[in-house]
Amino acid sequence: MAQASYPQAHPFQTDTMRVGEDADHEPIAIRRIGTEDLRQALAQGFDDFSRQPSHLVFLGLIYPIMGLLIGRAAMDAEWIMLLFPIMAGFALVGPFAAIGIYEISRRREQGLDTAWRHAFDVFRSPARWSILLVGALLMVLFVAWLASAMAIYRWAFGDFAPAGQTDFMYRVMTTREGWALILVGNAVGFLFAVAALMISVISFPLLLDRHVGAFNAMGASIRAALANPGPMALWGLIVAALLVAGSIPLFVGLAVIVPVLGHATWHLYRKVVVR
Repeated sequence: MAQASYPQAHPFQTDTMRVGEDADHEPIAIRRIGTEDLRQALAQGFDDFSRQPSHLVFLGLIYPIMGLLIGRAAMDAEWIMLLFPIMAGFALVGPFAAIGIYEISRRREQGLDTAWRHAFDVFRSPARWSILLVGALLMVLFVAWLASAMAIYRWAFGDFAPAGQTDFMYRVMTTREGWALILVGNAVGFLFAVAALMISVISFPLLLDRHVGAFNAMGASIRAALANPGPMALWGLIVAALLVAGSIPLFVGLAVIVPVLGHATWHLYRKVVVR
C-alpha cells in the first residue's frame, strides 16, 4: 500500500513554526490548518474505521468502565450530583483511551497489518512510559474536575442530599441555586476541557510517531493549539458534540464515535505536524 505524501516544511514558510526537537534533533514544525483540514481528518477517520472496525476492542473496554460508574451513580443518591461531571469528564481522558486507535491508523498508513490486536502494540512501544505519563496527567485533570464539580455543588446546595434522580433534576432546573450550579459548573468544566485539549490534541500521536519525550510532546501540542486557535476550538466542539451524541443512547454510540474520533485525531496530527 502506497504511503500518502505530505508537504514538507521550508524554514522560510510563513505558515509553519518550529516548536522543539525530537530525540534525533529533528525540528518539530507546526503547520497552520483550516476548517477544511478538520473535515478531511474526520472523513479519513471514518474511512479508517469502515475498513477496520476497531470498535470491537472498545466494546470490551468502554462498557465495563462506564457501566460501573453510571450504575453506581444511579443506585447511590450520594453520587447523583456527579453523574453529569463523570459523563462530561470522559472527554478529558478520551485521547488516552484512544491510544490503540492511533496505532491502527499509523499501521494502515505504513501498509502494515491492521488487525485489532495491534491496538495493544502501544504497550511495547519505546514511548510507553511517556504515553503513560501524559495519560496520568489527564487522569489528574479528570479527578480534579470531579473534585471541583463536588465543591461547586456544595457551594450551591450546601449539604443537601437529593432523594433521587427526579428530586435532583427538579432542584437543579427550577431553583436559583440550580441555575448557579449549571452556569458555574459549565464555566469551570470549560477550563478543564481547554487544558486537556491543549496538552493532548496531538501529543499521543506524536509520541507514537516520533522519538520525543512526554514534555516535548505536550509542548508541541500546546503550541499547535496556540498556532491554530480557531480550528482547534472548533475541533474541541466537534469532539464534545459527537461524544454527547454517542452517550445519549446508553453510551452505545461510543462504540463507533470513539474509534472514529481516534482515527481522525491521527489524521489531524498528520495535518498539523510537518512530516
